[in-house]
This record gives sequence, structure tokens and C-alpha cells, in this order.
Amino acid sequence: MAKKEKAEKAEKPAKAEKAAKAEKAESPKKGGKKEKSAEQQGPVGTPRLQERYMTHILPGLASSLGRENRHALPRLQKIVINMGVGEATQDKKFLEQAVEAMTGIAGQKPLITLSRKAVSAFKLRENMPIGCKVTLRGKRMYEFLDRLVSMALPRVRDFRGVNRKAFDGHGNYSLGLAEQLVFPELNPDKFLRVQGMNITFCVSGATDDESRELLTQLGMPFQAEGAGKNK
Repeated sequence: MAKKEKAEKAEKPAKAEKAAKAEKAESPKKGGKKEKSAEQQGPVGTPRLQERYMTHILPGLASSLGRENRHALPRLQKIVINMGVGEATQDKKFLEQAVEAMTGIAGQKPLITLSRKAVSAFKLRENMPIGCKVTLRGKRMYEFLDRLVSMALPRVRDFRGVNRKAFDGHGNYSLGLAEQLVFPELNPDKFLRVQGMNITFCVSGATDDESRELLTQLGMPFQAEGAGKNK
């Protein structure tokens, strides 16, 4: 009996140690899963622009285009933001700053883009990191578009509206920004180097005119017709 009791006492601390190790091993995994799921969800709740699109813009487009089927209406599929950082061939820190700025603007970590060809005149090698891009869909897309049209574009110097003809013939629209600091999320004391970007709005099932109408309803400030022509 005495031997049995001694064996049981020796087993108890060993079991306690195993249980503690198992808890430590599981705890970071559980935390990682929670963080990942929260990141995938994006903005909490429905963005106001997305709600407006579903309740007001879609019915208005159906009436103006004469289409009862909502799936046949023009729809904003995704927004692609791209930054080309040519100076990254000389110093990698310029690309790191661009990635940090795009992460703050889009709320999503961008993808590093690589060069396709080697160009000796520009000291460019093949598969060299020279930019970054991010693709926004769903809630993040509407949240970004809302900030773009309501806060960023009005901060552009001498802004007179965006070009109403910058469509590709398939309903997709592109615009360029000369500097990233028009977004109030970025600290101007931290991002001293001026970095531009290209923003592409991919619209499905639409002609250029229908896509223009959709983007106008979403708040895109197009120039008036005839603006920019020589008088």
C-alpha cells in the first residue's frame, strides 16, 4: 500500500506539468485564430455607403436603366490601389515607407510587386521589388471609397473634379493621385517623401456611361461636361 501511495504522489506533479504545458501550447494558437478572424471581418458593421447603395442607389439605377433584375445592374466589384516606387532600386526604405502608407490608407497589408524585365538604363533587374498594390472588396471597398470622395479628394490642391472620360471601354475607371498625404490617416511629419498612386474601380456588367452613372451616385465628383476645353 505504501508503495502504491508513493507512486500516485509522484505521478500527480508530472500530470500537472503536462497539463500546464498543453495549456501554454494551445493559448497562442487560440489567440492567433481570434486575431485572424477579426482581421478578415474588416470594418465592424455595414459601411454607410454600402447601406446607401443597397437601399437607394440600386433601386434608382433599376428605374433609370429599365432593368428589373438587380443582377443585371452595374456593380462595383473591387478597387485596386497601386503604388510604383522607382526609387526602391536605389534604397529599399522607400518601398517600406510606401507599404506602410498603403497599409494605413487601405486598412489592409499590400502585396509587393516585382519587375518583369531587366532594364540596365534604370539599374533594374528582373523580379526586383519596385512597388506595392492592394485589392479591396466588400466592406473595406465601400469604406475606402467613402473616405476617398468625402475626405481625400476635397483635400487635393486646386481640385476641380476628376476626369469624366478616364474609362477603358468596359466600364472600369482609373484615376491618379499625385501624393498620398491627401488621406488624413497619414502623419505628414512621418511621411516626408511625396508618393503618388493609381486607383482603379472595376465595375461589372456596365458600359462606360452606366459605370459613370453608378460612380456618380456613389459620390465620385466628376467634372462638368465641357470642363477643361479651350474657350
